[in-house]
Amino acid sequence: MAGGKSTPKKDKKTKVAGGEYVQVGKILIRGVDSYKAGKNVRGRGTLYAVADGKVYFTRKKAARGGIKTFINVLPE
Repeated sequence: MAGGKSTPKKDKKTKVAGGEYVQVGKILIRGVDSYKAGKNVRGRGTLYAVADGKVYFTRKKAARGGIKTFINVLPE
């Protein structure tokens, strides 16, 4: 738990859903390492949009048999 508190931090999570419209600079994911930046998305721990458009997720095979989930923005 964060800082000795009994409840987990609530700010580390996915901030948008698939199909949702976002604007430039909108935070998509904060503090979650299971998602990677895809098209029109930048950042490392905090992923944000670099174009206006709709959010969609893709999954791809990775090394050692793993699967990576990418968050992308389809520009409109």
